[in-house]
Amino acid sequence: MIQKREDVRNIAIIAHVDHGKTTLVDELLKQSGVFRENQEVAERVMDSNDIERERGITILAKNTAVTYKNVKINIIDTPGHADFGGEVERVLKMVNGVVLVVDAFEGAMPQTKFVLRKALDLSLPVIVCINKIDRPEARSEEVIDEVLELFMELDASDEQLDCPFVFASAKSGISSTDINETGTDMIPLFETILDFIPAPEGDPELGTQVLISTIDYNEYVGRIGVGKVDNGSVRVNQEVLLLNAHEPDKQKKVKISKLYEYDGLNKVEVTQSTIGSIVAISGIADLHIGDTLCSPDQPKPIMFQKISEPTIAMQFIVNDSPLAGKEGKFVTSRHLRDRLFRELNTDVSLRVEETDSADSLKVSGRGELHLSVLIENMRREGFEFAVSKAEVLYQQDENGKKTEPMELAYIDVPEEFAGSVIEKLGQRKGELRNMSLANGGYTRLEFSIPSRGLIGYRGEFMTDTKGNGILNTIFDGYGLFKGEIQYRKQGSLIAYEAGEAITYGLFNAQERGTLFITAGEKVYSGMVIGQSGKTEDVELNVCKKKQLTNTRSSSADEALRLTPPRILSLEQALEFIDTDELLEVTPTCLRIRKKILDPTMRKRSGNKK
Repeated sequence: MIQKREDVRNIAIIAHVDHGKTTLVDELLKQSGVFRENQEVAERVMDSNDIERERGITILAKNTAVTYKNVKINIIDTPGHADFGGEVERVLKMVNGVVLVVDAFEGAMPQTKFVLRKALDLSLPVIVCINKIDRPEARSEEVIDEVLELFMELDASDEQLDCPFVFASAKSGISSTDINETGTDMIPLFETILDFIPAPEGDPELGTQVLISTIDYNEYVGRIGVGKVDNGSVRVNQEVLLLNAHEPDKQKKVKISKLYEYDGLNKVEVTQSTIGSIVAISGIADLHIGDTLCSPDQPKPIMFQKISEPTIAMQFIVNDSPLAGKEGKFVTSRHLRDRLFRELNTDVSLRVEETDSADSLKVSGRGELHLSVLIENMRREGFEFAVSKAEVLYQQDENGKKTEPMELAYIDVPEEFAGSVIEKLGQRKGELRNMSLANGGYTRLEFSIPSRGLIGYRGEFMTDTKGNGILNTIFDGYGLFKGEIQYRKQGSLIAYEAGEAITYGLFNAQERGTLFITAGEKVYSGMVIGQSGKTEDVELNVCKKKQLTNTRSSSADEALRLTPPRILSLEQALEFIDTDELLEVTPTCLRIRKKILDPTMRKRSGNKK
C-alpha cells in the first residue's frame, strides 16, 4: 500500500550560474541549527574542492540535510554551468520538488531555462526564490513576470504555473512571501518548502528499490552510491540484486556493507532506511549511475533518463618533450590511463577511449570548462601530460550529411561593443537570431552558432568588450556542418634551440610579437614562446648571448627593458593552441609546443598539407 512519509522532504536547488544557490544552502544550514552558535563556518561551505572555492562555482552536486519542525529536509545543491548539466539531470530523480533561484536583477537567464525545463519534464513542483532582493538595482516585480513567461514558454501545467514565490537575500539570511516586506530570517522559505513540496511516497511492504543517481568515491571505502529509497526498506548486510533499465543483461547479487544518511554536512551510519530517505551505500564495487538495487524476489529496475552525450573531445597524451618527467610525479601512460578511467567512476558526462597509439587517449566531455577542470585537478595531483586542441564531435544525419553540435549564445554587452561582437561571431559562422534591449542599458544578442565557433572565443570576447560583456551558452542539438572556421589570425613565435631564455635574446624577440616567457625560463626547439604579430609562425633564438667586443660604447651597456610577458592561464592556453600544437601540462608549468618539434620535419609536413 502506497504511503506518504510526512517527516521527510527532498528538494534540489537549481539556478543559473551565480544566482546564489550555494549561499542559500549555507543560510538554510545555519538557521536550522546545524552549526554551533560560535562555530566558524567558511562561506559557501558546500563548495568543498579547491577549484570550486577558487572559481566560486559549483562543479559537483552535493547532498546535505537540515531538520526543521521535526521534518528532515534533504537538500541537493546543483551546478549552474551548462558543462555540468549532466549533474543536474540526474539528481532531479532523487527529489520531489525544486527551489528555482533567480537573481532579482538579472532575471531569467539561459541556464534558468535549461534547469527549469528538466524539472518541468519530470513534473516536479517548483518554488521560485527571487534572490538578492537587497541589490540596489533589484527589480523583483519585472522578474516575476519574466519567470512566469518562461513557465508558459516551457508549456508548464496549470498546477506548475500556480507556484509560490519567496523573496530572499541569501547573503543577509532573510526571506519573505510578501514582495513588499524584507523578512528577518529563512522561516518563510522553510514553511513554503513544508507546505508546497510533497512528501515522498512509496510502498514500505514491497521489495527494496533504490535508484543510484550519484556516485561518490573515497580512497578508503571505494565507490559510494547515493540514491533515494523508492519502495521497501534497505538495511546493512542485506543481499540485493543490481539491475539497470538500459542494460537488461546486467544482473548481479551484491551485499550492502555500510549504509549512511545525511545530517548537516556529515554522513551518519545507520542500520536501516525506509521509503523517501536519501541514502549513501558502500561496499559494492561495480556500482554505476542509473543502477537499481532491488530485492532478489522482486527484481524491477527503475527507468533512468540517458545522460546527454559529450560534444567536445581532446587527446590526452604522454608528455614526450625534452623537459618531460622533470616536474611531475605521474608521467607514464599507465598512470595517465588509470587516472582517466578512475574519473569515470564519478563523472557520467565524460568518455575515455583508447586510440591507435598506446601513449594517447581520447577524452570527450560537455564543453571546454568541463575538460579544463579535469586537467586542473590532474596537474594538482602531480600528473604531467600533454593535451591537444579541443575539437567537436561530428555526427551524420539520416541522409548521411555531416552534422555538428550547435549552441545558443546569449550575449549582454554595452551598446558600443555590439558591432564588434556581431562581426567576430559572424566570422565564426554565428547567425544573429535576435537583438533586444536588456536591463541596465545593455544590448542582448541571441546567436545560433556551432560549438567549435566558440572554442577559443571567450578570451577575445572579454578583450573586445573591455570586460563588460556577459556570454552564456546552452547546447542546442546537432545542425548541418557550417563550413571551415579559421581559429587564429596570428602565428606563433617558436624557440629555435634548447637552453635558457636570456634577456638579450628576448629583447630582440619582443619586437616580433607578444612573449609568453621571461628571462631564465627553460626552452626547447619547437616550444611556442609567444604570439607572432604576423599570420605565419616565426622561429627565433631566445638563448642568444650578446657578442662581447673589447671596445665599449657609451650606450651599449644600458639595461635592456623587457615588456612584461603575457602569462596564460590554463583556459587561455587551451583557447590559444592551434590544431598543430599541444599544451604541455605539469604541476608547475604550462608550456605550448608544436606537435612536431623538429623544424625541418615540421616544414615538410606543412608542405604536404
